[in-house]
Amino acid sequence: MPVTIYGIPNCDTMKKARAWLEAHRVDYAFHDYRASGLEPARLDAWVDKLGWEVLLNKASTSFRALPDADKKDLTAKKAKALMLANPTMIKRPVLDLGDSLLVGFKPDLYARETAA
Repeated sequence: MPVTIYGIPNCDTMKKARAWLEAHRVDYAFHDYRASGLEPARLDAWVDKLGWEVLLNKASTSFRALPDADKKDLTAKKAKALMLANPTMIKRPVLDLGDSLLVGFKPDLYARETAA
């Protein structure tokens, strides 16, 4: 299964992750979820595998701009609705290696997981 990296193109962390993949000759597809959106079934699978707490970026500008009522009493259902409505609230990047998912960019983890 091909490697897919999910995120937005102008994110500094995304730029670092993509540069690392290219420097290490890892073939990948880039999915810009700001432009292309994100399928609810894919987000459901990510949440089932990792938990919504791992995926929801509470430090993002988008999340911080929400009214306090939207940020209170978060549940998986509420968090998924927020992330689908505004995918920039998803931590970046999400690297889908087929059998595993990595969230965020850590070079040592990328090296270990892409070498397998």
